[in-house]
Amino acid sequence: MSPGQPGDAGRPGDSGYPGQGVTPPADPFAVPATPSYALPPTQTGGTFGGGTGSGADSGGTGWGAQYPGTIPPEGGRRRRGAGLVIVAAAVAALVAGGVGGAVGYNAAKNNDNSGSTTVSAPKDAAALNRAPTSVAGIASKALPSVVTIKASGSQESGTGTGFVFDTQGHILTNNHVVAPAANGGKLTVTFSNGKTFDADVIGRAQGYDVAVIKLKNPGSVKLTPLPLGNSDNAAVGDATIAIGAPFGLSGTVTTGIVSAVHRPVASSDGEGSAASYMSAIQTDASINPGNSGGPLLNANGAVIGIDSAIQPGGTSEPGTQGGSVGLGFAIPINQARRVADQLIKTGQPVYPVIGVSLDTSFEGDGAKISTDTSSAITAGGPGAQAGLKPGDVITKFDDTLIDSGQTLIGEIWQHQPGDKVTLTYTRDGSTHTATVTLGSRTGDSDN
Repeated sequence: MSPGQPGDAGRPGDSGYPGQGVTPPADPFAVPATPSYALPPTQTGGTFGGGTGSGADSGGTGWGAQYPGTIPPEGGRRRRGAGLVIVAAAVAALVAGGVGGAVGYNAAKNNDNSGSTTVSAPKDAAALNRAPTSVAGIASKALPSVVTIKASGSQESGTGTGFVFDTQGHILTNNHVVAPAANGGKLTVTFSNGKTFDADVIGRAQGYDVAVIKLKNPGSVKLTPLPLGNSDNAAVGDATIAIGAPFGLSGTVTTGIVSAVHRPVASSDGEGSAASYMSAIQTDASINPGNSGGPLLNANGAVIGIDSAIQPGGTSEPGTQGGSVGLGFAIPINQARRVADQLIKTGQPVYPVIGVSLDTSFEGDGAKISTDTSSAITAGGPGAQAGLKPGDVITKFDDTLIDSGQTLIGEIWQHQPGDKVTLTYTRDGSTHTATVTLGSRTGDSDN
């Protein structure tokens, strides 16, 4: 599949949309062997809201061969299918479908190469006469369960955040945080009391940007999992608390509100080799490089999301990382918890699929199925069984309006295989609906 041809809706494909039930090339998002880190003069920059880091193999403008540029079209019209472009070392542009602009997030890498991590043990809120339901009370209870993760490999290293998932030593974080250490690298986990442990990768889900790692020999350390909330109940205006290690400053607590829900976000994994898609919780709590993998809490101190991405201000210059401008994005915890359970059980993620390929050159509203009759619809797949045809334009997924391929994929991945969903689509000027039973695909192509 060459650049510009249809991608497959639901997993990473050569043209920028993830594929859905169709096997992609072995390395569909390969970066040139000698990546260029210079920012092309006509492209906008972005940063991961996640880890911070360094490394010669952290991206390059070779992404431009796979995706169209991320400059918003002239005249204010939104360009459908605009994708990701690696614009500088450890910096990737990221599209938020539905808002018509580029949203960036910084791969799990810290440009602070000193190797140091700042850790401050939190004071007990009760000793400071703070109510348990206050921000101080919630932070005091949560901080011992939030960790700083250092990932290092042969060519790059980075710093991010994670949090205790269970009493067996599993830590939940982002895939792009641990990616540098995925192939024979080293992971270390540091708690708020300064204790540090080595860790192993249990499983990675590149498409979901979720990973689970496990402490080696935790000994007698007390592991207190953070309580998990119900992200489906998150509403605009709800209070939020973000905890993480921005720029290596562990134990940093910031507050805000939920500023939007179901925000479609597409991003790279920080290695320049895969794409992830989420229907994100948007917050104005300050999130910066290094926060990735950290918890986004509600007013009850329960995790509602994993902080993963930010919209940086202005243009990121080569070698620099953008900071918070009040637009942060978190993976809903209901999705992340399901993925984590899969990774712990089998080591592999499971993706729901509808079995169609999308036309990434389509600039109208909706997600258009490819007109290539040889690959548009997977024979015998969910889409074929529901009567979808090449050229159909999907405009609604249940009650959610679909304005781009990114939005469709994010909504699909909020569900589970076997779920029945209603697709609204147009064909030859007429509107139709179809009930689709989602299929499944196991694993990532290059994981």
